[in-house]
Amino acid sequence: MRVLIAEHDHAVYAQLLRQAAPDIEVLTSGDSAELSRLAADCPVWLGQPDLLATLLRQGHQPRWLQSTWAGITPLLAEGLTRDYRLTRAVGIFGQVMAEYVLTYMLGHEREVLARLVSQVERKWDNRQGQSLAGRKVLIVGTGDIGQCVAQFLVPFGVQLYGIASEARELAPFVEVGALEDLPRLVGEVDYVINLLPNTPNTHDIYDAALFKHFKPTGLFINVGRGVAVVDADLVQALKEGHLAGAVIDVCRQEPLPQRHPFWTAWGLLLTGHSSAPTSPPMMVQLFLENLRAYEAGDGLRGEVDFNRGY
Repeated sequence: MRVLIAEHDHAVYAQLLRQAAPDIEVLTSGDSAELSRLAADCPVWLGQPDLLATLLRQGHQPRWLQSTWAGITPLLAEGLTRDYRLTRAVGIFGQVMAEYVLTYMLGHEREVLARLVSQVERKWDNRQGQSLAGRKVLIVGTGDIGQCVAQFLVPFGVQLYGIASEARELAPFVEVGALEDLPRLVGEVDYVINLLPNTPNTHDIYDAALFKHFKPTGLFINVGRGVAVVDADLVQALKEGHLAGAVIDVCRQEPLPQRHPFWTAWGLLLTGHSSAPTSPPMMVQLFLENLRAYEAGDGLRGEVDFNRGY
């Protein structure tokens, strides 16, 4: 089997793949022209969607493409062929995403940033920190990553609520509602964690009207997609005190333009799309599992329904 790797860390992926499966012919290059030449006669692609979308635009097409990202938005651009099997990265981001979410939830309860300011100002800050026990957490997007984040939060004694495409019963959530339940649920919880994918139905969900439903003490964490948030509305909602703060990992435009209001927004912390880096060893393991299933004609983990966009 010939496999084309299109990744910024292509050498790392190539070495791991060759070590794990010496029988696979690995093709890769850091040169875009050479990568295009190699793609012309390679049935299986592994890599990041932005680089692979360029190959699709050039008229090349795989039989199966394994994305190294959880999101596959560049591959869904208008005009690109969809006549191939596409899988996204699943089962490898849950723990690192949970660690990220817990970092800022605990930091919020313990008022870490305020204590840092007190230290800079040489003020003895002996305020009592709070606990996550009993807090209500809403995970918006209860797929693979959302369920994993929920499982990591369980030992902290929080009450978990979720939002999915349709209301359902799902452990360990007290309730999983549909998108139309979002205005009600954001007003009942202490933390809102957005994990929604980028689909036509998930654009501009967090707007002025929705932020007015938030608890004034609530924290909003966006680790899903930037298009879910109306940026100006979030900045204004923070200014007006509709929520206590926001941790923003993903933005509509990245890197964020220098004049964007997020840089100076009160109560907003930017983390530069760093929440869940891809682990090459775990990604290669997932790819090899899917490769065996692909060769056997079986179902693939993380296979994308082009009509749904995920």
